[in-house]
Amino acid sequence: MPSGDRRDAVKAMVRAGQRELVAELERLDGEARFGRSGRARLLENGAVFERACVVVTESGETVGLTVAVHPRNPYVPAFHARFRYCDYAGSWWFAGVADLLPCYGFAEDAAHFHRTLKTCCDTLDPAFHAQAKRACDDLYRLPHHDEPRGIGGIAFDHLRPPGPDGWRRAAAFTAAGIAALAPAYLPIVRRRKDRPHGDRERQWQLHRRGRFVESALAPTPAADAETVLLTLPPLVRWETGGTPEPGSAEAELVSFLEPRDWAAETTVAAS
Repeated sequence: MPSGDRRDAVKAMVRAGQRELVAELERLDGEARFGRSGRARLLENGAVFERACVVVTESGETVGLTVAVHPRNPYVPAFHARFRYCDYAGSWWFAGVADLLPCYGFAEDAAHFHRTLKTCCDTLDPAFHAQAKRACDDLYRLPHHDEPRGIGGIAFDHLRPPGPDGWRRAAAFTAAGIAALAPAYLPIVRRRKDRPHGDRERQWQLHRRGRFVESALAPTPAADAETVLLTLPPLVRWETGGTPEPGSAEAELVSFLEPRDWAAETTVAAS
């Protein structure tokens, strides 16, 4: 397939993914609607989502889709995903990442998120999920805090399977990854969005958002500045120390975030 046809196919893929995610997020929020600025779609001040963006980028030889969701309720985790395709000088490759950033740890949510992503990864190669999960754990560990920013997910770069059907397999996997975002994340939102909370939980949420901002602003390959800014939460708080009270639900998050094989958990109780 000529490179122009490959790019056009990926453009159609990410645009369709954008339409579907926008519709799903609007349906769940129930109040706010996405505005449009070029190929960026932005929702703000919703009943469920404080900010959500779904951005298509088409720049030169690169096509991408970026998603970031910052919910109102502190018990609903934030969510981030980014898929990218590059086709240049006869060479092509796919890249992607998806991760979940809870303020409060629920094993049921973590297991659901990781199992959904693993099911998607298994369509490419049963060994792929373990590699992609480890790559995400490494990518989003904050060295200056010595902690993960969330519970991870998957990350891959320069995906180019060998063989004459390599492009088709990689494109199909990327399309499946985009399609998996809603079923991986939205059931968690529905489960937590009405959970009672107060100022303590809100202040902790603003504090944890700082971790997202710190990692989002770190230099990354092919990062588009405008898209990065759209992914940031509308409100955030930084403080010196910020150590939660020992024994509190906030303190428990530290150990909850440490990487583990959530997809293999067999004794996850509903919470």
